[in-house]
Amino acid sequence: LWYQYRVRNLNGKHVFITGCDTGLGNSLAKWLDKKGFCVIAACATEKGSQELQSCSSLSLKTVNLNLADSNSIARAVVFVTEQTAGKGLFGLVSNTEGTAPVGPTDWLRIEDFHSVLDVSLLGLIEITLKLLPLLKKAEGRVVNLINAQGLMAFVGGGYSLSKWGMEAFSDTLRIEMQHFGVKVSIVEHGFFKAEEVNSGIIEKYLFKLWNRLTPEIRNSYGEKYLVESQRSSVKRLCDYDISNVIKCMEHALIAKYPRTRYRAGWDAKFFWLFLYYAPSCLSDMLLRVTFPAPAESRRPGHGVLINV
Repeated sequence: LWYQYRVRNLNGKHVFITGCDTGLGNSLAKWLDKKGFCVIAACATEKGSQELQSCSSLSLKTVNLNLADSNSIARAVVFVTEQTAGKGLFGLVSNTEGTAPVGPTDWLRIEDFHSVLDVSLLGLIEITLKLLPLLKKAEGRVVNLINAQGLMAFVGGGYSLSKWGMEAFSDTLRIEMQHFGVKVSIVEHGFFKAEEVNSGIIEKYLFKLWNRLTPEIRNSYGEKYLVESQRSSVKRLCDYDISNVIKCMEHALIAKYPRTRYRAGWDAKFFWLFLYYAPSCLSDMLLRVTFPAPAESRRPGHGVLINV
């Protein structure tokens, strides 16, 4: 079948992966390293770089990258250019989960949106733009990793905005780059056990947002709302096996005819996808009974928490 055809002579081809300190980026870097790729792994911390190098081959290289800093992005692009040595870049895998802060929109300030969008959207766009000449030279692949949860906008903040933005950017890039032999794929994944650390960060920021609210806004929501918001039903949707995501990313990189979109994780395929395509009246109702309601809510039928 058409999707089983693979690109030949993959050994020695360079793949640049962002977000390799932990999670999916880290796992993919190790997997592709074992497959014979020349992996260039971008890490946000020196500790992440050292731990990854300690359990990888000598061909895997790491580079420090802060996607909110244009200078850091420029230095990473210079490093990738030097490593590829005129061959071009075969693969760019963009992976970042800059989630916090998220919360009710009237709890937020404009800088809260910037802190997410500058990394998870604008930073990824900037590094993609700067690596396009290398990708075109190698007729390479761009694989953008997107959490399917972000495609259903049910909480305020920059998280869903960044995911929708990356979807639009990826679609535009795919249509334009096909003329140059560059293939662009999106991997929409569900919530995985390895990502629960992000859930803890979100809860931490939620308390920070709560503590800076005016008494008027705090009273309108009530402390019960804050407590119930910590009982994330999303955790109950998590999958313990991230190999499905790894396989999707690998296929997008090595298949002769990669798919436009991949969906990995049962919640990505059924729960979030269902909510995304369901009529707004139905998805609104499901979200309304799943998540807590403010103390001063004027709508009936709120506040029934469903552990999905």
